[in-house]
Amino acid sequence: MYNIEQLKMLVLSAELGSFSACARKLGKVQSAISQGIANLEIDLALQLFDRSTRKPTLTPDGQRIYQYAKAVLFQTAQLDNAVTAIESSEESLIRLACDSAIFTNEFKQVLNGFGNKFNHTQLELITSTSTDITRNITQQKIDLGIVFTDLEFKNEVDPCFIGHLPFYAVCHPEHALTNLKKVNISDLVNHKQLLQRGETGEFMQQFPQISADVWWANSFESLQMFIKQNIGWAYLPAHMVEVEIKKGQLYKLPVMIDHKTWRIPVDIVTAKGVIMGPVMSWLYSELKTIITE
Repeated sequence: MYNIEQLKMLVLSAELGSFSACARKLGKVQSAISQGIANLEIDLALQLFDRSTRKPTLTPDGQRIYQYAKAVLFQTAQLDNAVTAIESSEESLIRLACDSAIFTNEFKQVLNGFGNKFNHTQLELITSTSTDITRNITQQKIDLGIVFTDLEFKNEVDPCFIGHLPFYAVCHPEHALTNLKKVNISDLVNHKQLLQRGETGEFMQQFPQISADVWWANSFESLQMFIKQNIGWAYLPAHMVEVEIKKGQLYKLPVMIDHKTWRIPVDIVTAKGVIMGPVMSWLYSELKTIITE
């Protein structure tokens, strides 16, 4: 019966253009390659190479078998890598939760690096509010969380501060607030405010309710959608709105209490005393770089 080594000879001979080149690649003598290919043809009862010319070329049957052989070799390599990952104690799944407002370009680069480095660890990305993420961390439904800092420190989690995310107060360009050269708290009170809160109704202390008239959502993308419909005003992450502000699609409010850009602290959180494997340790370290100030 044919074996992996013979399939490798077939693929390399076809791709390198000769049995001799395949022999050099595998560190064997050419006669071993010729015999290996011949034995494979006997086992399959097919002629794989046309040897009538100076340079052996795949026959039509050989072309078909070549494609399957490549797939088998790829799967074999994947199996070998999986075994290596298990031997290295790499986790099979990492559950990462993040407030979607924190999806910076650097965050996306970390995910791309994760995919390139850990082919045999699955990643589950869960988007949620910071309050819901912290609760799910304590219930061990999530391995890692990226959240806006909880001002009421919880003993059940271990936070690690990684930076500040800038926010702008914004509204639709045709909103009534755009007529004001300076916007005070008393001006904001009179207009619908858009705020985020979680499944249990908790909202972050960093975003206090100013107006009595409020619409709620569980994501900043939804708040942004409300603003584009000219429903109200809200504080949104700068990286989400800067391009649209420049294009005149959103309006940055000149709020008097914001002498400087309002920046919200961000933490990575894990359950108290959690033991990290090699994959989670790598991800934890890389996520510390997703906010540049």
